[in-house]
Amino acid sequence: MRGKTAVITGASSGIGEELALALAGRGVHVVLAARNEELLAGVKQRCERAGGRALVVATDVSDPESCRRLVERSVEAFGGIDFLVNNAGVTMSARFEEVTDLSLFERLMRVNYLGSVYCTHFALPHLKARRGLVVAVSSLTGKSGVPGRSGYAASKHAMQGFFDSLRIELDGTGVDVLVVSPGFVVTPIRSRALGADGIAGHGDTVEEKSNKMMDAPTCANLILRAMERREREVVMMPAARLMMAIKALVPGVVDRLAVRMMKQVRP
Repeated sequence: MRGKTAVITGASSGIGEELALALAGRGVHVVLAARNEELLAGVKQRCERAGGRALVVATDVSDPESCRRLVERSVEAFGGIDFLVNNAGVTMSARFEEVTDLSLFERLMRVNYLGSVYCTHFALPHLKARRGLVVAVSSLTGKSGVPGRSGYAASKHAMQGFFDSLRIELDGTGVDVLVVSPGFVVTPIRSRALGADGIAGHGDTVEEKSNKMMDAPTCANLILRAMERREREVVMMPAARLMMAIKALVPGVVDRLAVRMMKQVRP
């Protein structure tokens, strides 16, 4: 991977930050994209200490023009793009019947789904030129819904469908598509979850203390391994892979398992 270029959205914390550090440690040039430029500056320093070159580009992935500028800056700085990691995301914590601000569903779709579409659209010609790799960091909720995350699950289902379709369209071009479905990972995304009123900060911080969750560096290393192997899909939790098999036969059982899993990380 040394000398290649990776554009990572949502790189200011969590999975995006840890993946950037792991890539930088392999000599990859990393382009760090997120809205918080101050946090990105700290990640940039860590990446450079790890051995990679890093560029900070403040980006709002819900804005197509901002995504276009991200790609342009990346190409200007490093000559092209080898990896695009669509990692930026926002979640929610509210049952549908409790929601009072319906705009939160639009926000979830614009960041999680359309943000990935916009970045991929502008980066694709450059990825094709280098026979690159598109990475979509989805979620297990992109495979099966869970209570309290209806809008988030919908956006991740949209990501799954889009990138599965794109993979087929890109067959023979040299560009591969990897969809990653992490389970419960300790990141700041939950503490910033949108509540029923559409305001961020309604997350369950107690989740970060649960021993049922994966830490962000472990998650990032699993993604990195899949990138090196150019895999098409990674479902990280063994229990989740079993659930996917069960869902095809007895979907009602998976519904009950989803409720149980949420209770384990939300005492």
